[in-house]
Amino acid sequence: MESGRCGGFRASAAAGLLLLLALTGCGAPGNGTYDAGAPPAASAAPSSTTPEATPTRTATAPAPPKTKAPGAAKAPAAVVRPVLPRSKPKALEIPSVGLRTELIHLGLRPNRSLEVPEDTGNGAPASWYDGSPTPGERGPSVILGHVNALGGNKGVFADLRSLNPGADIKVTRADGSTAVFTVERGALYGKDSFPTLEVYGNTAGAELRLITCDGYDPATGLFDDNYVIYAKLKA
Repeated sequence: MESGRCGGFRASAAAGLLLLLALTGCGAPGNGTYDAGAPPAASAAPSSTTPEATPTRTATAPAPPKTKAPGAAKAPAAVVRPVLPRSKPKALEIPSVGLRTELIHLGLRPNRSLEVPEDTGNGAPASWYDGSPTPGERGPSVILGHVNALGGNKGVFADLRSLNPGADIKVTRADGSTAVFTVERGALYGKDSFPTLEVYGNTAGAELRLITCDGYDPATGLFDDNYVIYAKLKA
């Protein structure tokens, strides 16, 4: 484990609308497309009238009361998920695994790969990718961390695998607030099947992605997989 290297992270902008991140070394980009819905159907043309016709006096039955067509139930209102105003993260805490780490803010290198924290022997701190939403804003906020460290030590995200659904993740923010997220699931992805849009695509509410390396191969000294924790804002 001490010789393992996670590799780099690459990012690219797609039409300025959605930032798609692909992991290299630890993972590989996935593919995905958006499908726009069909436009609403055109309204039927109104029927013509004939004002010249002379009406005849006939007996008519009273019109039946109007009733709703079967199955024409009113569509439920869209759920608006809670979000917080923009505020950069300062620290991350996961009480269930005894983790607390300061967060540094890293961006992209000139070659478009993501900067990762320098390992000085303790595998910390974790880093927030400053091209993603701040924790609590609408969309997936991305935080990266090492799984191991120099000298055979544990990395800051060594225990992500032990997180269970329902566990709390707390992110202290620069405005003094704390964004609390609930773990929904964890997922392991091979480098040839990394689902870029699922991990980094737009979301209806505020979400969090914790990402580290996995699948160490002693033959190559590299990690072949990524482990991702998905969490949603609860407070």
